[in-house]
Amino acid sequence: MFNSTVPACKAGHNQENIGGSVSYPFTGHDADQFMTKAEFIEKIATKTGLTKAVAEKVLNSFVEVVTDTLRSEERLALANFGTFTVSDRKERQGRNPQTGAPLTIPACKVVKFHAGKQLKESVN
Repeated sequence: MFNSTVPACKAGHNQENIGGSVSYPFTGHDADQFMTKAEFIEKIATKTGLTKAVAEKVLNSFVEVVTDTLRSEERLALANFGTFTVSDRKERQGRNPQTGAPLTIPACKVVKFHAGKQLKESVN
């Protein structure tokens, strides 16, 4: 999951929506189950001793700062964690899966995350 490319925009959405929902793997469970935002906030609150309300503000602020940074800087490196980058995806041809009709997929920006060495080692 960590070295995946996540489209920041889709046809019909503007590129201001670089944020979006985030899912985190829930270790020890089936591969198709993910930790929800509420569960993530609860874990932050438990680990830090913060209230859930404060932990939610911290998480929302983190997401906002990452989004704003990627929108303006197009790169964010967090030591021992990983690097977020923004790349341009060129316009390309695709097909409507229901009809098979050709269509043009518009150019957009994509957000990529590359896990740092310490994160890679900790999940293996």
